Amino acid sequence: MNRFLLRALLPIYLFIVLTTACAPPYFSSFKATAERESGEYACVLAENTYFYASADDRRGLFVLPKTYFVKVIEYGSPYCKVEYLIDGNKTKRVVGYAHTDELTFVDFTPKTPYLTHYFDVHYRIDGGEIEDDAFLTQITVSCVYYGDFSVGSKTYCYVLRDGEFGYVPKPTNLSYLENTEYQDYLDKLATESPPLSQPSTETAQVETPAQIAILIVLCLLVPILAALILKPPKRPPYELDD
Repeated sequence: MNRFLLRALLPIYLFIVLTTACAPPYFSSFKATAERESGEYACVLAENTYFYASADDRRGLFVLPKTYFVKVIEYGSPYCKVEYLIDGNKTKRVVGYAHTDELTFVDFTPKTPYLTHYFDVHYRIDGGEIEDDAFLTQITVSCVYYGDFSVGSKTYCYVLRDGEFGYVPKPTNLSYLENTEYQDYLDKLATESPPLSQPSTETAQVETPAQIAILIVLCLLVPILAALILKPPKRPPYELDD
């Protein structure tokens, strides 16, 4: 019975040993990184990725501009604590939350992570009580654009205006250039990374001798091991009496 089990298990054992010895180096060295670190960036690629005032879907402030980035302050699930824009002469940093599964985390620091876009809002004030002196006064206010917010069929912009955050009707001609850094990064990786089926010459020169040595040792040991396991028992030199 033992010999039968050994005969059955020996091919499986040899297959596992040879597969492990000859496995490509990227299988043994690959590590999955599930944890994220604070301070890294995430790109906004999903449609309607909201920036929330708190970890609550009911407190969405605006939709983050697509193709731009947020900086991760604290990684979590289902929300990440993030910041958008910076404190500057006309801009203010805002801290809030975004859905983790709607963010695309990157391992590089973008040169232009945030959209900085300005536009003017014009207000007309009717004045004058005397008909002959009636006049129109126009006030122009500069706004820093953060993102869109829709209510029914109307779309508003979340803006910083005179140091205060609020909403204004979205101008019909508002447009801005998309950020191409994430796509450029993917294109660079595609051109620089060699195909998996064709490892680099340096890797092949370092690891091929070791693999050859292991295979030689296995080739020497396998017949000996097989002979010891499958060797038939010795017969007695004389016939036993019945």
